[in-house]
Amino acid sequence: MVETIDVTSILRGGDRDRVYVLDFTDLTADADLARLVGWQGATAHVDVMSTMGGRPNDAAGTLQGVDNIEVASHHLRLFEAWVEQRISLHTTVRAGLYDLNSEFYVNGSAGLLISPSFGAGSELAASGPNGPSIYPSTALTVRVEHRFDHLGYIRAAVLNGSAGCLGDPHGVDFSFRDGVLLIGEAGVERPGFKLAGGYWRYSKRHNDYTEVDGSGAPIRRVDHGGYVIAELELAGGEGRRSLTAFGRAGMSGGSTTPFQGGWQAGFLVARLFAERPDSQLSFGMSRGVTTPGYRAMLLDEGARPSRAETSFELTYSDRLAKWLTIQPDLQFVTDRAGLEKARGVVVGTLRTTVAF
Repeated sequence: MVETIDVTSILRGGDRDRVYVLDFTDLTADADLARLVGWQGATAHVDVMSTMGGRPNDAAGTLQGVDNIEVASHHLRLFEAWVEQRISLHTTVRAGLYDLNSEFYVNGSAGLLISPSFGAGSELAASGPNGPSIYPSTALTVRVEHRFDHLGYIRAAVLNGSAGCLGDPHGVDFSFRDGVLLIGEAGVERPGFKLAGGYWRYSKRHNDYTEVDGSGAPIRRVDHGGYVIAELELAGGEGRRSLTAFGRAGMSGGSTTPFQGGWQAGFLVARLFAERPDSQLSFGMSRGVTTPGYRAMLLDEGARPSRAETSFELTYSDRLAKWLTIQPDLQFVTDRAGLEKARGVVVGTLRTTVAF
């Protein structure tokens, strides 16, 4: 079990009068079903999580968020529950409640950063009737993956278009009335290097973010997009100080969410101090490009829209004990909420991770 506690404050801009405490508790279990029940080639995974605490992004007023454990409502959730079956030496199938962002649209070297924009790209994260199958709500999924020895992979998934897991107000959606989300990704991957690309598309049309027809009803459009991911270890290696650069970019149809696309880039220094093997430093920059419809909405409200919201993040993490990790983090967000020359927001966070 792992418990993550964030103490977050808006240091400049936004609402600076409060300190927000967020809590995320995660319990995972994996099982070899061949050993347990004789089901050859099968494994199972269960992830139960609980969240508590405030919503610092309301104070920061950003589009992409400032804390990746913040949620809109707090529940005890069965976040993941899937079974994986190996059907050949290099091919597996997973089925059940599944986190899309555990395998798709992932920059592993960006995982230390706290801003949600370094998870699934904002143009995908904001899609669907209630978001895709990512934190904090997953959906029923079938995922197939084939790996080409140690050279690369290709994987694809079919996910319920409406996210919902046990613990959410409406639970798991078995009706599939919102259709499905189709996603595929292929890449070259080996130690110290990754280059991949993916494409996603919903089977049913969704409401345009701003456009309506002659009767005032929202125009329905197909939600789809693509992305590319890259990682490269520039120096060092396993057991030594290493420097890894990462980057990615994504685009969508640009009509059903506030985001047309965006990009993220940065670096990770592992084993920053030779005498502290778990010391890590990471810097990232994220830019979420807004859609023409969102900018038109801001103009109608008398505001001056920007083409994008941009954030910068610097974070350091170190394990002080076998069970305790401390991570101070600093973020700076410009053109927040897609408003041109909006006062920049500085957000400070101290993340404490306790592993039991």
